[in-house]
Amino acid sequence: MSQTPDSVVRTYIEQHRAAFLDDLAEWLRIPSVSAQPHHAPDVRRSADWLAAKLRETGFPTAEVWQTPGAPAVYAEWPSEDPQAPTVLVYGHHDVQPAAREDGWDSEPFEPVVRGNRLHARGAADDKGQVFFHTLGVRAHLAATGRKSPAVHLKLLIEGEEESGSPHFRALVEQHAERLAADAVIVSDTGMWSDDTPTVCTGMRGLAECEIRLHGPDQDIHSGSFGGAVPNPATVVARLVAALHDERARVAIPGFYDGVVELSDRERDLFAELPFDERRWLSAAKSHATHGEAGYTTLERVWARPTAEVNGIGGGYQGPGSKTIVPSSAMVKLSFRLVAGQDPGHVEKAVRAWAEQQVPAGIRCETTFSGATRPCLTPLDHPALQSVVRAMGRAFEKPVRFTREGGSGPAADLQDVLGAPVLFLGISVPSDGWHAPNEKVELDLLLKGVETTAYLWGDLAEHWRHAP
Repeated sequence: MSQTPDSVVRTYIEQHRAAFLDDLAEWLRIPSVSAQPHHAPDVRRSADWLAAKLRETGFPTAEVWQTPGAPAVYAEWPSEDPQAPTVLVYGHHDVQPAAREDGWDSEPFEPVVRGNRLHARGAADDKGQVFFHTLGVRAHLAATGRKSPAVHLKLLIEGEEESGSPHFRALVEQHAERLAADAVIVSDTGMWSDDTPTVCTGMRGLAECEIRLHGPDQDIHSGSFGGAVPNPATVVARLVAALHDERARVAIPGFYDGVVELSDRERDLFAELPFDERRWLSAAKSHATHGEAGYTTLERVWARPTAEVNGIGGGYQGPGSKTIVPSSAMVKLSFRLVAGQDPGHVEKAVRAWAEQQVPAGIRCETTFSGATRPCLTPLDHPALQSVVRAMGRAFEKPVRFTREGGSGPAADLQDVLGAPVLFLGISVPSDGWHAPNEKVELDLLLKGVETTAYLWGDLAEHWRHAP
């Protein structure tokens, strides 16, 4: 009896599992910590290692791209079909700092398998999720008999994601022509749980600012001047109090301009997830939920814009008392943005609002430190449906939908390249990103391999019929 395409894929993966894991372990031994300058040679070594391994995989082009910081890796494998869609895979090869004394049970850069788990820094975030694409494309070729992928396949693997991606957008803009794609696959994400496969459809954007209020030219005596001149510390407290209304909505005029509201279908899909609010609160180290009225916790975290006070200060902070009117006060704010919001518009709205809150005699300085755009792919997008079908084949379970409450460089790819961003990840919350004993579940890692083996053919087949 001839094998089905799925059985060919699974057989191929099983036959090459040991070599795949050996290669991954070799890569994980490279301490590519982008945040620590003394590891800069290791980050370069990591990029060189990956480029060489991609060439060994079959990519005819695999290059190390320099930036003013850490290097990225670019690879390309054209399809024999000139009409095939072009897909760009994004991930990163740098990792968070790690040391045995942080609480690791073993050396963080010496991979260890315990049961069905591979422990090492970068196992899940993000080397494991980048590397499953190498075996996935080979399994795709083995099952289809092709000599090249069914899509024009490109990879861009960043080297500074764990340092805030300071040079990423400029890199994408510089190489926009070579990076041009019909869709972007981000493999730097996760699933709901090991028994609930999910696809993320979007990430929130981010804008951050610091507002400094200046009153007297120096700290002055509260007995001589208090109650007769404006106090910056009092004003900053009133500023913060005015940030939200009684329904916990952001009260800055114009803040919600353009917001793409949740559809009834999306709300129903979120509600299908097995969400345990009590367990979520425990993970949050909090004792109650709070947020915009009329929305569930998941809706607030994934699909609603927010304003948070990250820090506030002013005046005397030492022991005892110091009876002064302080000369200055400050507050740090961050705004999570959703689809339809423009960070530039939000910045203008915040500046205007802050100026309106301060009385005469107080000078207001608002400084923004950068922004990340939100990204969202519609549920009915044909490329997203291909990801869902491929993951469903691999996991043999229904695939559900999530969003990501955080922010990342994926939005730069969408913004510069004008391509939809899709998320394909197999990490689960227990993997411990950035924490001691980071790990990846080996069964899930291989499901990621299998998903990509199905994905390229599905995209090639259904993209032609896309409207």
